[in-house]
Amino acid sequence: MSPVIKKWMFCLCVFLQLAALERQIFDFLGFQWAPILGNFLQIIVVILGLFGTIQFRPRYIVVYTVWTALWVTWNVFIICFYLEVGGLSKETDLMTFNISMHRSWWREHGPGCIRRVVRPSAPGILDDYSYVSVTGCIIDFQYLEVIHSAIQILLSLIGFVYACYVISIFMEEEDSFDFIGGLDTYSYRQPPQEHVELKPVKPVGTESYRKHLYLSKEEK
Repeated sequence: MSPVIKKWMFCLCVFLQLAALERQIFDFLGFQWAPILGNFLQIIVVILGLFGTIQFRPRYIVVYTVWTALWVTWNVFIICFYLEVGGLSKETDLMTFNISMHRSWWREHGPGCIRRVVRPSAPGILDDYSYVSVTGCIIDFQYLEVIHSAIQILLSLIGFVYACYVISIFMEEEDSFDFIGGLDTYSYRQPPQEHVELKPVKPVGTESYRKHLYLSKEEK
C-alpha cells in the first residue's frame, strides 16, 4: 500500500479520536451513560481500523466499516432525540439508562449561560434540576448536541468511504500478489521449460574405496 494512503488514514483516525475524546469528556461531566458507552466503542474501533491499515489486516478494516455504519445510525438517533423527532423527548432519562435524572452538561454550561440555584421554599425538600435557573444561553443545549452529532456523522462518512477504498486496494494487492516459489495465473501461461538432461553424479571417494578393498583381499 502507498505510504500516502496510510498517512491520510492516520490523519483521519486522529481527527476521529479527538472528536470522540472531546465528546466523551462532556458526556462524562453530564453522566450520559449511553453516549459514554458509544464513545468508548468508537475509540476502540478507530484504533482497530488504524492498526488494520498499518499492519495489512483487511478484517479489522471491515469491522471498522460495519461499526461506522452503526455509529452513523446512533448519531442520527441522537439528533432525532434532542430535536424531539418521531415522538422522542429530550426530557426523558433515556441517555442515562433511567438510572439518574441528569441531563446534558451543555444544558447549564453552554456558551453565555448563567446558572442560578433557586432554593426550595418548603423545608426538607432536596435541591433538584427543577430548582436550577439557566438564562442567557447563546445556543440552546440541544443544538450543541446536534452539532456534535453532525460532526461525528460527517467524519464517519468520510472514514467509511476511505475504509472501503482501502479494502478495495487490499483486494487488488492480494489478487496480484505473487507467492515466492508458488504458482499464480501468470505462471500458468508461461511456456514449458526445455528438458534438462540429468546425469548421474559419481560419489566422491568411491574409486579409492574399491582399490582399498581390492588390496586388502590380495593381502589375505
